[in-house]
This record gives sequence, C-alpha cells and structure tokens, in this order.
Amino acid sequence: MNRAKQVIHWGIEANQGLTGNGVGVAVLDTGIYPHIDFGQRIAAFYDVIRKRREPYDDNGHGTHISAIIGGSGEASDGRYCGVAPGCHIISVKVLDSKGGGYASDVLMGLRWIREHKEMLGIRVVNISVGSYSRRNMSENSALVRGVDAAWDDGLVVVVAAGNNGPGRMTVTTPGISRKVITVGCSDDDKEVNVMGTKMVDYSGRGPTGACVCKPEILAPGASIISCCNELCRYSVKSGTSMSTPIVAGAIALLLEKYPTMSNRDVKLRLRERAVDLGLPRNRQGWGLLDVERLLADEVL
Repeated sequence: MNRAKQVIHWGIEANQGLTGNGVGVAVLDTGIYPHIDFGQRIAAFYDVIRKRREPYDDNGHGTHISAIIGGSGEASDGRYCGVAPGCHIISVKVLDSKGGGYASDVLMGLRWIREHKEMLGIRVVNISVGSYSRRNMSENSALVRGVDAAWDDGLVVVVAAGNNGPGRMTVTTPGISRKVITVGCSDDDKEVNVMGTKMVDYSGRGPTGACVCKPEILAPGASIISCCNELCRYSVKSGTSMSTPIVAGAIALLLEKYPTMSNRDVKLRLRERAVDLGLPRNRQGWGLLDVERLLADEVL
C-alpha cells in the first residue's frame, strides 16, 4: 500500500484503535447536514450567517469536510469512514450557500470557538477557507490575527493552503500565518474538477510575503469521497480543502492518545513524523502525513 492510500485507508492497525473519542474539532465552513454518519456527535452548531439554531448546510462543503474528519461511514457500511470517527464536531457556519463569505464572519466564528472551547472540549480548529485578495495577504491582516489568537489560546489551528498554485506566494490567508499548520495537497498532479473548473498543480505554494516557508505538511486531496448534504448520500470533492481535514482528523487521534499535548507539541510531532517526498520545501513543507507513523510510540 503506498503512503497516500495509507492515509486514506486507515484501519485498526494504522490508528491503533484510536477514534478521536473525547476530542472536539471545530469546523468553520458552510455548516453541517445531520447525516447519519455523524450520529449524535454534532456537539454544537453556531450559525453566523442566518442565526439558525438547528444544524444545516445549504452548500455541502462543510458537511464534506466534517465527515472527512469524523464521519462514521455508517451509511456506506464503513467504506467511507472519516479519520477520527469517534470525535465530536462543532460546526460553525461562516460561509453562505455559494461558499462565499466575509472575514468579519470568520472572525466572529473564531471568537465564538474561543469562548466555548472549554465547555465543548474543542482542541482542533479546521479552516478549509481562504482569501487571496491583496488586502488580506499581510501577517497584520484581521484573519491572520484571528487565527493567531486562537492558536495563542491553545487550539490546534489547521488551515488549507488554497488552490491558487503552482506559483510562488500562492498560499491563501489565513494559511500565511506562521503559527498555524497549513496543509497542501500531496496529489495535485492529478487533474480534478474544483467547482466546475479543471485544475492540476493547484496546491498553494510558499513562501509567504514575509518569507515564511509554507505549507507545513501535505495530505491527499484529489477525488475524496465523503458525506454530502443529502440523506445517507456521498459526493466527491477535491482540493486543499479536503487535504486539511485529513490532517485535522489525524491530530484528533493524536490528542486522544496524548491528551496533554500542547498545540506546539502537535506541530513538532507532525514535523518529526512527516515523510520527506524530496520536493522543494515551499511545495511539500515537512513532507507527507503518515497517520501510522504519527501515532507510533517510536519510529525507527
């Protein structure tokens, strides 16, 4: 089994029986549909856009992301199981039905997460959202300050590198933050359809405008099957948005095994256990995520 498939097709041997139980993962996205694969593990839902109380997803992107992290695979007899099927999901809707939104809404969602992290057991924040406007490409931008504040509060913040590659300085904000864990796509050599556009070699590359190497790590993102916003159904999506929750789910497993780890400990562990692909640093970061290697007590 090659390294990329090992990340997707995890099993008891690869994840040591860990499921992410007791670990809360917050997802800032388009919301979440109460798919059967989530069971009773949608711990909270906060709607910045329409202020609705019951979980919903009028786009489907957020549901797809959330199930990559923590779907049980029940509707597919376990075939399309998430990385950490025992974790609980905190869904924060910051994007509208078209997948668009405002930095102010993302910041409001981040503030809500920080305020409720203790009560809801939130340890990880997944942000498969990014901006590539010149206004937001500075480390002093509001989005970067927002994710940095969440990181400083002890949360492990995992952010997509964006789909604007393969040129230099194409990582989206807030992935340019030097504190967060920015995730690129390991298999973007495969042509995929992203929102109706055929793309290849799209994963965002560093350095940032402040000459920080990015991304930190890679994970698969091409043609990932996960839950959609329909009863018991699945869909296929591609991009660094899909790579990011694979890493977030793996971190949930790691925090179940080592609950006292800090976010800095997690970042160091990812760096130490990544598989070097021999690619330029601003393409691969530390290398490819390997879940089994990440969780192993010792790596020879």
